[in-house]
Amino acid sequence: MYSDDLAAELGRLKPQRVHLLEGTNTDSGLTMKADTTWFGDASGFEVATDVLYEALCDSRCTKTAEEVEVMRYVSKISSDAHVRVMKACKPGMMEFQLESEFLHHCYSSGGCRFAPYTAIVGAGEHGAFLHYGHSGAPNAGQIPDSSLVLIDAGGEYHGYAADITCTFPSSGKFTPEQRVAYEAVLDAHTKVIASMKPGVSWLDMHTLAERTILSGLAAGGFLAGDLDEMMAANLGSVFMPHGLGHLIGIDTHDVGGYGPRFPPRPDRAGANRLRTARMLEQDMVITVEPGCYFNRYLLTRAFGDASHSKFLVREKLEANLNLGGVRIEDNVLITADGSESFTSVPRTVEEIEALMAS
Repeated sequence: MYSDDLAAELGRLKPQRVHLLEGTNTDSGLTMKADTTWFGDASGFEVATDVLYEALCDSRCTKTAEEVEVMRYVSKISSDAHVRVMKACKPGMMEFQLESEFLHHCYSSGGCRFAPYTAIVGAGEHGAFLHYGHSGAPNAGQIPDSSLVLIDAGGEYHGYAADITCTFPSSGKFTPEQRVAYEAVLDAHTKVIASMKPGVSWLDMHTLAERTILSGLAAGGFLAGDLDEMMAANLGSVFMPHGLGHLIGIDTHDVGGYGPRFPPRPDRAGANRLRTARMLEQDMVITVEPGCYFNRYLLTRAFGDASHSKFLVREKLEANLNLGGVRIEDNVLITADGSESFTSVPRTVEEIEALMAS
């Protein structure tokens, strides 16, 4: 049926109520307004704009068995592509060459013709910029020797997205300082996934990740002081200035994160970047992506903030401002009593170094 046939069809059906799609995407902030111009002379029915948008969002927040099967597949293809990128990486290559390697594998081996978002391939300090890789900074840097490489990339299959991030050393071996940052993030990643199940607060998981990363940085000599005091000062937002993860499905950042029936967006820095603060529900698929970034701007600002600077080992941090960033991201299904990660890539330092040496 075409839109110019709708008025006549409504006149034939004589419905009591017509639901129109109208609402605001809580992730993008964009509002969709219902179009009533096609009604023509049709009348005699109630028009409702307060139900359909929320109902569709709810239907996308939890996945059917068929959707889960597709998302497992695209995550498997994307995981394999990440492995190929790790093995292909050599110092001196261009960042876009790794992006090309990733996209080629997803299409040639998995039939993923499209990507759900522009890949981020950040080497060295580029990895400390959260959405590096866009048209203003198009993965155009040369990969230095002994630098961390952060690649956030996924394939898309039948409209469903994967969103996976791996971080690895360009030379194939982590330096001691890189290892501290990496293992702090990996510890957070592991603890969060182990804690996920229906009824768990996503804000609590974000807080767990922040605490774990700060603990790892303190153990590695980058921070000093009481961990509880660091948390009270919101120091975690200096090193992880983004939310822990987001719902994923037909959109990379899928709908339904906030709404009238769910917890509001938190106020504090870092947590206010969460794309949802909901309680986890069975059959949700959500990304788990803790990160730790040695962002020059954020650290310089923190050095000048007495509430943060008292915890910072300035000499060591300044000596590692070129370290860049670490992010580790899986796509995770909430099951009846826990969770299942769809992502299958080397994660430990030993696994990554062994792969890159093979």
